[in-house]
Amino acid sequence: MTIDEHQDWLVDFYKGRDWYRFSPMNRLVFLSEEIGELSRAVRTIELNGRDHPGDRALTQDERLDNLKEELADCFDQLLIICRQYGIRYSELSNYSENKLKKRFKTK
Repeated sequence: MTIDEHQDWLVDFYKGRDWYRFSPMNRLVFLSEEIGELSRAVRTIELNGRDHPGDRALTQDERLDNLKEELADCFDQLLIICRQYGIRYSELSNYSENKLKKRFKTK
């Protein structure tokens, strides 16, 4: 599945659950929440756990699985924000690459 195909699927899924109605401002709040969860996932990997008495120790595979889940959650919020502004996520790679090439004068 391409990024654009996933974006189409995701929009349909969100519309089916009536989640698409939330504005980009609300989406940023959701994205902030997901970034916090991503931060916790990275910390758990980097520090070999959270060292929290209520947490059981996770295997490396479980930690990586959680990282992928949280990265995907962040990515999905970005995909929805993009679509709400009529932007295909695949367009952004060109913007990123062109900006960096121009800024650092590279090919």
